[in-house]
Amino acid sequence: MTIGYTHHGEYKVIGGKLVVVDLVLSDGLITSASVNGDFFLEPDEALFDINAALVGLPHNVEHAAVRDAVNASLRAGAVMFGFDADAVARVVRRALGHATSWADHSWQIIGPSVIAVTEQVALDEVLTRQVAAGTRTPTLRFWDWDDSAVIIGSFQSVRNEVDAQAAAEHGIQVVRRISGGGAMFMEAGNCITYSLYIPASLVDGMSFADSYPFLDAWVMEALAELGIKAHYKPLNDIATDVGKIGGAAQKRLAGGGVLHHVTMSYDIDAEKMLQVLRIGREKISDKGITSAVKRVDPLKTQSSVTRAEIIEVMMNTFTRRYGAVSGELDEATRTAARELAASKFATEAWTARVP
Repeated sequence: MTIGYTHHGEYKVIGGKLVVVDLVLSDGLITSASVNGDFFLEPDEALFDINAALVGLPHNVEHAAVRDAVNASLRAGAVMFGFDADAVARVVRRALGHATSWADHSWQIIGPSVIAVTEQVALDEVLTRQVAAGTRTPTLRFWDWDDSAVIIGSFQSVRNEVDAQAAAEHGIQVVRRISGGGAMFMEAGNCITYSLYIPASLVDGMSFADSYPFLDAWVMEALAELGIKAHYKPLNDIATDVGKIGGAAQKRLAGGGVLHHVTMSYDIDAEKMLQVLRIGREKISDKGITSAVKRVDPLKTQSSVTRAEIIEVMMNTFTRRYGAVSGELDEATRTAARELAASKFATEAWTARVP
């Protein structure tokens, strides 16, 4: 008898294989399951264990419950190649409509325009909340600015991260963002920064470590097109064989929106950066290097193209992969960001909340 599967999901493991699942539901429970794909699994019979583990699970089953059921069901000695129980859980959640893929969303890109840095970080919060509320489609936005700033992570101490006297001498302001991670040294034209505003369903069940390369796979493709072979260095560094070029940070809001943003060095003044930032020995102790200057290797030294050309390639790559359309910041959004910048991000209370 042929089973008429009613729910279908697919997931390509980063650096691994494609995992597919077909499910039948009855009275809110999974009654039949078929996990398939181009992965490897030994012994063959372990596939029946995985399918059996899914039967009886409810339609609203959590990621962790699927993962644990699969792990508990596998017979002794079973080995999964190119996928794991987390991948099975992710594809099951997709099939059930709780997790989404890139193709499930309509995307837009907002190109760079010069905006004050305090408003840039305010826009990150405003746009993330809009996506969470469903009033904006998932969006990629590139930054541009003409002021100089150190943008510190949400949990960083100002006095431990920034030399206030050096910052003042160089006319560099300190701004705190809502995401964690490290400090971003930003001067006009010295780096490439973008923000992704996405629904939480796109990274359903993913740890921060897993979601970084997943959300930035298009960036690696764009850089490769420019002859730059980049990769993620755990947890959140983007690097090439000659050094670090950038880093990512993320904030997951309780309302369901996710902010993921990246800054990549283009033509950084490393000596000035070291005067302003307090990059201590402990910070670089696990990087296998002795100098923070050597740790950073800007894109300009690895490619002959301009910053604008790199951004254009990145935008074209994202459009090609995900069918994105051009978008813009409406006046209501700009107004909301300006007001939030004035009431929060430009205030001493917020900036020095971790003194």
